Amino acid sequence: MNTVELIRKKRDGEILSKDEIRFLISAYTKNKIPDYQFSSLLMAIYLKGMTTKGTSDLTEAMLYSGKVIDLNFLKGAKIDKHSTGGVGDKTSLIIAPIAAAAGVYVPMISGRGLGHTGGTLDKLESIPGFRTDLSLKEYKSTLKKCGAVLIGQTKEIAPADKLIYSLRDVTGTVESIPLITASIMSKKLAEGLDGLVLDIKTGSGAFMQREKDAIQLAHSLINTAKSFDKKVIGFITDMNQPLGNYIGNWFEVYESIKVLKGEMTGDLLELSLVLSGAMIFLGNKASSLKEGVEISRHYIANGKAYEKFLKIVELQGGEVSYIEKPEKYPKSKFVEKIYTATNGYLSTINNLEVGMAALALGAGRMTKEDKIDPKAGILFYPKLGDFIRKGDVLAELHSSSQSRIETAKEKLYNSITISSEPVRRPKLIKKIIY
Repeated sequence: MNTVELIRKKRDGEILSKDEIRFLISAYTKNKIPDYQFSSLLMAIYLKGMTTKGTSDLTEAMLYSGKVIDLNFLKGAKIDKHSTGGVGDKTSLIIAPIAAAAGVYVPMISGRGLGHTGGTLDKLESIPGFRTDLSLKEYKSTLKKCGAVLIGQTKEIAPADKLIYSLRDVTGTVESIPLITASIMSKKLAEGLDGLVLDIKTGSGAFMQREKDAIQLAHSLINTAKSFDKKVIGFITDMNQPLGNYIGNWFEVYESIKVLKGEMTGDLLELSLVLSGAMIFLGNKASSLKEGVEISRHYIANGKAYEKFLKIVELQGGEVSYIEKPEKYPKSKFVEKIYTATNGYLSTINNLEVGMAALALGAGRMTKEDKIDPKAGILFYPKLGDFIRKGDVLAELHSSSQSRIETAKEKLYNSITISSEPVRRPKLIKKIIY
């Protein structure tokens, strides 16, 4: 096959065959197609899109560029969750132990944060000693022993995705729905799972800020999952404010502990119960989503979900004492509270700016080389629709640098608007798509 002809074909809006897609992915992975040619192909896909079948064919080619993990030795359903990410989104740390406590295997391969959205791996690695770089042998062993495992992408899993993602990042082709779908699904399918729960965020702190774009991505992901005969359910969820109250890597571990111990209510608990309930439902441990939610609530109430989290931390090398006594975790050198300047109802939050404020404090990275401060972060108190009074604490900022706190303060003050009229609270779960 001729690479230039195939690029031209896609550029002109024609449909690439399964064999042509497989050739392009295989050749690029083997370094037989240079970056400049593959960049042209990515831009052609970005501009012309792909059919549902084309997206599935692209996913399959990327999936089989590496190993697909065989988990058939585990007698039971293997279910994972994928979130498109947001500010304070730490549900993976909560729902994996809940679903595992209910008897569902959770083979979770997660990513790192980049930009304003946090990454599950960075949160877990804030626990001293916690390893996310398990070998595939260790991955299987941990999964068998406790029912859940949370690791990063290995060299063996979808190597094409790693190469292509790096190129998309520097060629302005990140936002293509077919490319996003193939990237997500090639990694998820490589886990050896039977079903997938999708949490597609929409709002000011989300990757897909417009709800119609989030719905389009959800349908693309669901159609692709179904083409591989996987069970799937998608949720469109709100990201117009932080999820929970804690933002930052150790902060989010701490809040997850509080949820698992039954010490917190609110939006984080609500969403976690729904997502874990969906995993339990897809894993054949509940007859409905509603029953799955009740089972999830039960495993928090009886302490089994928290015990499962302790076991996951222990098996992946983490120091369990920090989970049992989180107050002994090192504190930031600088801590400052900031206060609201007027009375009124919290009407809008620019959640992207809240995420960028956490980034400014040292809680995230703008480039892959940036070093994260696991202690840095924000405790953000009010929720949209709350009535707040002048002098109420808006947020508490933690950082190793006073100048970083000054930068973050300005971003946070500029991120909110206050209204004299009551404001309707946003709906957390906007749509469920089967």
